[in-house]
Amino acid sequence: MKVRLLSSGALVFSAIVIEFGGWTHLGLAPLLADGLRYFLLLHTLACVLLATGLWQLLPARYQRPWPWVPLLLFSLAFFIPGLGALGILLALTPALWFQRRRENQSWRALSAPQLPFRPPMQQLSPLFNDGSLQDVLRLSTDPEQRLAAILATRRMAGQSAMPILKLALRDPVDDVRLLAYSMLDQQETRINERIEALLTRLTTADDRQKGALHAALAHWYWELSYLGLAQGSVLKHVLMQAREHLETALESSPNPELELLGARIALEQGLPHEARLFLRRAEQGGIATEKLTPFRAEAAFLCADYAEVPGLLASLSSDVLRRPPFTELARYWL
Repeated sequence: MKVRLLSSGALVFSAIVIEFGGWTHLGLAPLLADGLRYFLLLHTLACVLLATGLWQLLPARYQRPWPWVPLLLFSLAFFIPGLGALGILLALTPALWFQRRRENQSWRALSAPQLPFRPPMQQLSPLFNDGSLQDVLRLSTDPEQRLAAILATRRMAGQSAMPILKLALRDPVDDVRLLAYSMLDQQETRINERIEALLTRLTTADDRQKGALHAALAHWYWELSYLGLAQGSVLKHVLMQAREHLETALESSPNPELELLGARIALEQGLPHEARLFLRRAEQGGIATEKLTPFRAEAAFLCADYAEVPGLLASLSSDVLRRPPFTELARYWL
């Protein structure tokens, strides 16, 4: 450090002496042209030495980019004879002499962690749910993270994944939209293929098989509605088809699980009174009361029997009330 300081000081001192000699020779030369020629030569040499000496004294972070920093120092001294060199010395000497000490850094910058494809371990109360993935799609500026969020939905239940995939359809990046559309289209195609296969089998089935086929068709039509793959008039058609196949299956053989499915279809159609009839027959068939209670609360709300809703929700176990969507419902009604 001392050697570099002495070397830089010698260069700066030599530059000052040579610059002073150039000005002196300019005044003593008998011919102005000869004086200017020697002055220009000595002035150039002095500026090179001055720029080199000051550049060596600069802290390492100010010495880059090379060669633009020393070239800037040379230009200031060369194109403003006398005053330029004096200005550089007056500006840099105090700053270099009284350098500010770097304070200890009290924080450490870290890059944002990558979105994990799956949690390292399953916890009783997971830290992340589908809302976190939706936040990634809304707020993350990295398309790779948004793609990872969409891929993570493959491990989720169909109904939980649908809002995330539909949100991704509005993403500004083509790759994100195409991946979400592809995953939605795969699910819809898979269900439609099963429905087509069941309809084909129904045309050749005997009477003993038709009941089971109609029940399966009711389930798959309901799946299109349940997953949100049908909207508007298509949704009405899907629910109507599910209702017709379900009623045909019930005519063949009573089934409490189909009665419960009928109640859910009726609720989706906005027919709460019919849903209550289905729920009553499902209970008579042996379906557990706790399994029917959420649908009874929904039917009571749609029928404007608001006084029944708190009692029905209160009859649910504490474990059920801690799971969405019952958490918000319990906070409001109880």
